[in-house]
Amino acid sequence: MSALAEGTPFGALRGQLQDAATEFADGPDALQGILLGIVDDVDRAVREPLEIFPVCHHSPASAVAMARRLREKQPKVVYLELCEDMAPLLTELHNCRLPVAVQAFASEVEGFPPEWAPLSVVAPITEASAEYQAIAYALDTPGVELVLVDRSSDHVFQWQAGATEPGAPPADEEAALHGDAVGVEIGDLRPRFAELEEHLLHHGRVRHWSEWWHQYVELPLGDSDHDTYRQVMLLIGSLFRRLAPGNTHRVRVDEDRERYMWTRMREHLATTGTDPEDCLYVCGAFHASSHVEEFGVHGSDAFEITPPSGSTWQHGLIPSSHTAIEAQFGLAAGSVSIAATQWTQNIQRTKVRPYRLAGQAGTGKAAKPRTTAGAAAPVATAQSDKLSGFLRNPPVLDRLDEAELVGWSVEIVRSARRNGYLASTADAIAVFETSILLAGMRDRARPTPYDFQDAAVTCIEKETVPGRRDVRRLVEILMGGDRVGRVGYDALPPLARDVHDRLAPLDLKLQQRGVRRALLDMTSQPELRQCSDVLWILRHLMPHGAARPIMGERELGKQSVQESWDLALGTHQRALIELGYEGVSIEQVLEQRLRRAAYAPNATAAQVLAAVEDAVLLLSGGRLADELGTRALEVLATERSVDGAPEVLRRVRRLLAYYRISRPELPAWIESFARTGYAHYCTLLPTAFTDEDATVRQVAAMLGFLFSMESLVVSLGCDRAQLDLAFAQSHPQEPSRVALLWAAQVHLGQLSRAELRERCDALLDNPLVVPAYPRYLSGFLHALEPVPQLADFVVEAVSNAFARLPDPVLLPWLPRLISTLRSEGADLAPLLIREAGRVFPGRLAALDAWVPPWKSAPGEPPAPPAQGGSGGGTAHRAVLLAAHPETCDSVAALLGCEEPWETEAPVPTGAILAGRHPGTAAAVEELLAGV
Repeated sequence: MSALAEGTPFGALRGQLQDAATEFADGPDALQGILLGIVDDVDRAVREPLEIFPVCHHSPASAVAMARRLREKQPKVVYLELCEDMAPLLTELHNCRLPVAVQAFASEVEGFPPEWAPLSVVAPITEASAEYQAIAYALDTPGVELVLVDRSSDHVFQWQAGATEPGAPPADEEAALHGDAVGVEIGDLRPRFAELEEHLLHHGRVRHWSEWWHQYVELPLGDSDHDTYRQVMLLIGSLFRRLAPGNTHRVRVDEDRERYMWTRMREHLATTGTDPEDCLYVCGAFHASSHVEEFGVHGSDAFEITPPSGSTWQHGLIPSSHTAIEAQFGLAAGSVSIAATQWTQNIQRTKVRPYRLAGQAGTGKAAKPRTTAGAAAPVATAQSDKLSGFLRNPPVLDRLDEAELVGWSVEIVRSARRNGYLASTADAIAVFETSILLAGMRDRARPTPYDFQDAAVTCIEKETVPGRRDVRRLVEILMGGDRVGRVGYDALPPLARDVHDRLAPLDLKLQQRGVRRALLDMTSQPELRQCSDVLWILRHLMPHGAARPIMGERELGKQSVQESWDLALGTHQRALIELGYEGVSIEQVLEQRLRRAAYAPNATAAQVLAAVEDAVLLLSGGRLADELGTRALEVLATERSVDGAPEVLRRVRRLLAYYRISRPELPAWIESFARTGYAHYCTLLPTAFTDEDATVRQVAAMLGFLFSMESLVVSLGCDRAQLDLAFAQSHPQEPSRVALLWAAQVHLGQLSRAELRERCDALLDNPLVVPAYPRYLSGFLHALEPVPQLADFVVEAVSNAFARLPDPVLLPWLPRLISTLRSEGADLAPLLIREAGRVFPGRLAALDAWVPPWKSAPGEPPAPPAQGGSGGGTAHRAVLLAAHPETCDSVAALLGCEEPWETEAPVPTGAILAGRHPGTAAAVEELLAGV
């Protein structure tokens, strides 16, 4: 190899590097092998008949060099390092506004661990990228073929086995546009040797890799010719490859990708008979300096491509953003926006005409496409050495552009003032001078956006941020901001287009980002009822915030006549597109998800009943609701615990009430569910009363199910004896469960209220039991669920507890009482409050003379509440009406009543209505006389 290299254009460079290695390394050892190996890699790639074009992802220099080379060479075939199964989607890019991401998605996996599902791969594309230039050239130039040669999306996960799974998506909304998808990029060019990256950042006086790349690669290569750009990128790729640590899995994946790509290219060349000199291979600089045997058009054909797994892959385009790309690939914040600005400056400076897809939104005017691909530019038989001059000559310092820097300084101060900072003209001058100072300290004459950002933070940022955005974020916005892409209507999957078509009567621009307020009046516009149905389904399927109801509700047996919605379908476009991977309509997707939830191995009866309720609410019930109801019956019969009893009770009551008012007869499944649940809970009741794992709330819910379904199941043929046997076998010991059993016995007639009152009095009289009395009260509170008729007794028991319990027992129990009512008794608190309002006087002055009803003497009627209380008579209730008659006068005028107000008279006693309307009494008298 050394003898062969002496006759190459890089012989002089090889000799210089060999001498340098001998001098600095005290001998031709490892350093010499690395330096000379880099030259060999560059020479090998340059001499390859199929031209290799090395790129770096989202690099403006690579994009400009690509556009220039495509216009010079006019290749007939472009091989692109991108997943080969994504090729059909590229033709839809002209319907999108960049940046967007090409996505492959598999919800049902086969051959992979189940916990990996769903599988997702994204490849973001921006205008300032070499891959977009290649795609635009190939799609808009007749006679040019674009061939994607990288591994398929399925192979991405096949080769990931043994590696770590992708992490959780970022918390920021814009950064999470890609979700938890695995990102693939063209030209991942970053040192894999941590010490090397740290060394470059330290000696380059920069903070992160994006800034180093911008200063030492982007700017020098921005104006370079094709040969210089190509050789330098090959040099960088070879350097990073040879200094990469020995990560066995990652090295194997990289080499398998290179074998895969070269195998695909040779297959295409052999099939089509294309001359390699008429082709262009666009790949990352890291892969351009490959050492595998399959490298080149004359490489080995020993690599065997494995078949894909049985997973079903769906493909589509999703919106992307600069922030999402930075978060996906670990780039510095704002680096992609700065690259977009640099791309615009490079085009203006170099006068290169970039390629843009015809009719694409958000891009400049596309260059007029050629009628056909022209003849390829003549390829020189010998490549000249451009590396030696590039490495030997010092970089050309770009002169200071004062006008540009002044504009930045003025704009950042103006933006800071709008965001609450106390910035002034003096701060603009300070930012200007500090930017120049920082650039000089970092060995550059012209301040870069990174220098300007540091200067702005130093001069304007104070101890606190007055608004939502800090100065660093304001600089990013000034440099171009976070551009968010959008997938056009024609590029959306059928489901997404169907959603937009069905919501068209709302007359809102739902494809745009941001929140849109929709007002639906179904009374005046009945056609909006269909829009309402779509919105409720979207609320169930899409993330929170995509469709949020402001006014209106949808419950069993209830439908709103007016609704108000906040819609952000444009912001959540990715979620809507991914719904399209699951079906062709949102109803189909909802049905699939409900079935999947109901038939899950760990599904509970409560979860299946929730699916039944959603099917009734969103899909009008019918066949699906009956099928899922039958499934709920099967799941309930197999459950051996009572964990879901409260939820089962709540949902069965709602469904039963709905079917009773909406159908002439109950569905067969709910009748079977009631019979099975009755027998099931009767069987589990004795065990639940003594089981420590079962809570009092769960036991109360079981009793509620049994008591509320008793009349129905008895009419269906069930025997009530099994309930009596269940109670006969129940012997709880814990105080709250004992109280719950007593309350149930009162409901069944096995215990009278007088006996229950005597038992509670006995507990209060026993000093050994007094500390446990609050637990009995907790049981009575939960008993209101199955026996709401005991509300007055519970008020009595709580009142006696407040009156007779000592403070050391009562005070520690009060917080637990409040927390119990708040967390578990939200539905029971109104019942208690209403009963207490009926029993207690309404005024504090009447409390001293008030006698509780349960303390009245036997045979003596309870004392009525004092005047002004909530339980008073009719006379005192009209005090406000008599004092302020205007409201009654207005209502009387509307109704046409002209009678004057009557003077206050003594409260009549006796049969008032019979005296005013004696006709009924006279008719009854005649009947009785005839008898």
